[in-house]
Amino acid sequence: MKSIYNHTVVNSLRLFFIIAIAWGMAVTSGLAGPEINPDPSPEFQSPQETIESFKLPDGYRAELVASEPLIREPAMAAWDANGRLYVAEMQTYVQNVDGDGTREPKSRIVRLTDTDGDGQMDESSVFVDNLVLPRLILPLDERILVGVTYQSKLWTYRDTTGDGRADEKALVYDGPGIDSGGNLEHQEGGLLWGLDNWIYTSMGGRRFRFTHGAMETEKIFSHFAQWGITQDDLGRMYFSSAGREVPAFCFQWPPAYGELNLSGQLAEGFQEPWPIIATPDVQGGPGRLRSDNTLNHFTGACGQSVFRGHRLPSDLYGDVFIPEPVGRLIRRAEVRTEGGKRVLHNAYDEKEFLASSDMNFRPVWTATGPDGCFYVVDMYRGIIQESNWVGKGSYLRKEVLKLGLQKNIGRGRIYRIVHESYEPGAKPNMLNETPEELVAHLSHPNGWWRQTAQKLLILRGDRSVVPKLKSLARNGESALGRMHALWTLEGMGVINRELLIEAYDDPDYRVRVAAIRISEALLKRGDDALLEKLAPMATDPSGEVALQLVLSLRYNDSDKAERLMRKALDNRPEHERMQHAVKRSSNYSPEATDKTLTSRGEEIYRSLCAHCHGENGRGKVTGGQQLAPKLDGSPRVNGEKSIPIKVLLHGLAGPVNGKKYAAGVMMPLRQNTDKWIADVLTYVRQAWGNDSSAVQPEEVAKVREATKGRDRYWTIEELE
Repeated sequence: MKSIYNHTVVNSLRLFFIIAIAWGMAVTSGLAGPEINPDPSPEFQSPQETIESFKLPDGYRAELVASEPLIREPAMAAWDANGRLYVAEMQTYVQNVDGDGTREPKSRIVRLTDTDGDGQMDESSVFVDNLVLPRLILPLDERILVGVTYQSKLWTYRDTTGDGRADEKALVYDGPGIDSGGNLEHQEGGLLWGLDNWIYTSMGGRRFRFTHGAMETEKIFSHFAQWGITQDDLGRMYFSSAGREVPAFCFQWPPAYGELNLSGQLAEGFQEPWPIIATPDVQGGPGRLRSDNTLNHFTGACGQSVFRGHRLPSDLYGDVFIPEPVGRLIRRAEVRTEGGKRVLHNAYDEKEFLASSDMNFRPVWTATGPDGCFYVVDMYRGIIQESNWVGKGSYLRKEVLKLGLQKNIGRGRIYRIVHESYEPGAKPNMLNETPEELVAHLSHPNGWWRQTAQKLLILRGDRSVVPKLKSLARNGESALGRMHALWTLEGMGVINRELLIEAYDDPDYRVRVAAIRISEALLKRGDDALLEKLAPMATDPSGEVALQLVLSLRYNDSDKAERLMRKALDNRPEHERMQHAVKRSSNYSPEATDKTLTSRGEEIYRSLCAHCHGENGRGKVTGGQQLAPKLDGSPRVNGEKSIPIKVLLHGLAGPVNGKKYAAGVMMPLRQNTDKWIADVLTYVRQAWGNDSSAVQPEEVAKVREATKGRDRYWTIEELE
């Protein structure tokens, strides 16, 4: 009996310790919720201290690539074909609480080089100086394509002497003068060479392409994304909007076909971040905080990227990474196809891929590096919100001054995330390689190498490799290599009908998708015989192929094309994206959005204002909260003109009729012209049943002059 008792006690103790150990493991792995820093210090930390503050999945670690003094106020970065890193430094970004001097030409682009191959940058040169907040960088060949804030122009810069400083500058796109977006945040942010050989920007509205060495442009739909743009292997792009508080949108199909967002494309709970730090400095105020003062909703999403590298575990490939600098974290999103709809899910349960307890950690940009690892640009500063949102009387200004965050400027870091299984590979040297060597890189396992090789081959235009490209398209072992070969031939202007028809039968759906999409030029010319070759795609076993067929057939207005689209949908009646593609098929043109704009005011409203006030003027609701007041039927909109003019010039803070809104404040828009403000107010006063008189530019000018000394937001009490 005693032995039985002892045996029972021993087993009970064993069970107790097993449970205790399991519970301890659950806590340390974050399953029971991460440990929150409730009172973080605003003081600067060293790069190593910041790295030690990171919470990453098991097996991953962060390594420092560059920090001050090599870089200062970094906002984005991009590699040239030899692996040199070009970093945009926004050195006038919110240098004090009022954002004084923002437009001064004191920013620059620096070039960083890793001379000994250890992964850390050890050489820095100022490639271009005296810029106004550079925010668009795209390495081409030996040239770098650059755009700055407040101007709709693009230049190329080149270093012809080898000293690391650009000495050649050429204007390649001359846009319509000073950009009318006004606010610093509402500008183009990011240049991306798309799989389809068009160059895209974050705001849309126009895309660019090099043809025979000259840049051409084409209008496409406009949307309101902000800082960052990325694409997956098939050229589907992902955008983010901090202003709309939407971490990802417009990813259902490539942007050339217009914007499509579907209900449920962000999984339940996806817009809820999981920081490990209390976040008092959030623009949305207490309504954007949990009871433990952590951020409860994405509010500053930016700098997103699809990971396409080959030196981290393969399960990361194709996932979308979205920085949230307000929450000091980076979300990893898994992309799943559910019922013909692409849906983003948080890869972890109430955790993030990377979270930091360092209050100055501000991840604003991510990218796949040439080495196949994952890179993070950290602006590392106190204030991350543009100064218009930190105006006098705002909740955010009070918190900033209390913590002294306005003093934390002038630093910056770049990290790379590696795995314990990481093994270094070859460093790129593509600028010095032959076209034949570049063709081989089209099959590289790293998307950065494939895309860079495609870009260089097109820019060089050396047709001696056309036979090699055609052979790769037909016989390459890598499906992605075959796909890139087709797109490279398209970009060089030497793709032919016979090769495309052969590719319709490729065993990999990605090659078939590319072949159909490249065929659009033939479909536009009314190649009816080609429709017979495309007909089997309507019942293709891949839903992506059938969807691409419908999208591409929208360029052909024949009855035969219409029947093929209907057949594709009949074969997959529950495919949501295909339903929308067919609905939009009638006389489709990618410029249709621009043609339907009835006024400049409507264009401004839809690209900027609708994301808070709603397309119908009734206020946008996100996360169960209304972002901003409704405008349809508003007595302030329809009444005395000076009231809405004052609001647009100087902003509005505080409750409206006793109700608080998630956006917190209406930012000032006085940087815009009198005509810009008059146009948008005229539209608002005459839309959705509003029937009030137009606002004239001289009326705006009169109010601007009368209130020119004002340096704080209006409140409803003051206005009334």
